[in-house]
Amino acid sequence: MTEVEIGRGKRGRRAFHFDDVAIVPSRRTRDPEEVSIAWQIDAYRFELPFLTAPMDSVVSPDTAIAVGRMGGLGVLNLEGLWTRYEDPAPLLEEIGSLDEAAATRRMQEIYAEPIKEELIGARIKQIRDSGVVTAAALSPQRTAQYHKAVIDAGVDIFVIRGTTVSAEHVSGRAEPLNLKQFIYDLDVPVIVGGCATYQGALHLMRTGAAGVLVGFGGGAAHTTRRVLGVAVPMATAVADVAEARRDYLDESGGRYVHVIADGSVGASGDIAKAVACGADAVMIGSALARATDAPGRGHHWGSEAHHPELPRGRRMDLGAVGTLDEVLNGPSHVSDGSMNLFGALRRAMATTGYTDLKKFQQVEVTVAPQS
Repeated sequence: MTEVEIGRGKRGRRAFHFDDVAIVPSRRTRDPEEVSIAWQIDAYRFELPFLTAPMDSVVSPDTAIAVGRMGGLGVLNLEGLWTRYEDPAPLLEEIGSLDEAAATRRMQEIYAEPIKEELIGARIKQIRDSGVVTAAALSPQRTAQYHKAVIDAGVDIFVIRGTTVSAEHVSGRAEPLNLKQFIYDLDVPVIVGGCATYQGALHLMRTGAAGVLVGFGGGAAHTTRRVLGVAVPMATAVADVAEARRDYLDESGGRYVHVIADGSVGASGDIAKAVACGADAVMIGSALARATDAPGRGHHWGSEAHHPELPRGRRMDLGAVGTLDEVLNGPSHVSDGSMNLFGALRRAMATTGYTDLKKFQQVEVTVAPQS
């Protein structure tokens, strides 16, 4: 561990972003068609190793179904427009048309509409009836209130996602969520996060989670670093959590917890580098928001952007690049890594001679800090 002196009274650990890391080719190469990027968590197998970020600009029930049919896992945000309004289409269009300076205040008004339990059940049922694996997300603050409606509706995988989620939340105002007891009582696998440190990840793994999200609310649409001063470079965070996974595997006598990179995965090369640093899969937001058939149609925002007291995000105008299928599977018409995300992952693995994701986690990398 390398530390640098910030001043006489403070030292800091040196950490790295995905942009600081490069994958090293090996002496062996393979045909990309002979590479498998399949990923399995619990009883569920996916041909593409990714989850959609549960953001209204990225996922609707229709998008979740489409992603499931393409081989990924669509995760619906159960605190978004789809569970507040019977028909959110006009509001999605309005948010996309707003001036960026006015977007935050108007989104705060739109998202002030209460969540409706009957819509939680209806949206999950719509996805489930299509035959794909059904996943939905709640924040830690709302999990205790709405989890029964989620389970009763037949969700397959439950995601608890926040800027930072801990197994030991302390509150003098309300009874905190007992994450370990909660996961123990459920009959479905739970993915929980974000976390960004070895110790934080180890605590979450000990709750019984099937997977942990590595991130801190630092995606493209977030301003967490500017507003809260909180940030952890993702290459270091993923590598730290991967080490926690390895140690927990020994501690638990063989229980494997999946590591999912959630943040700073904006281009195809970032996906490859996330796996190279130890991730089993990635959670993708902004890259999918660029799809012409995404709910935001090139506009992108997360739940932090309309927080009623302290917004930590913004409505971004990313622009659309192609259909969802083209973004995920190609063909690409651009050279910036925004399309054919998983064709690029296959080629990165083929270029370095690896046949599956677990082996690719062992690939050699170099570090050349960009700043």
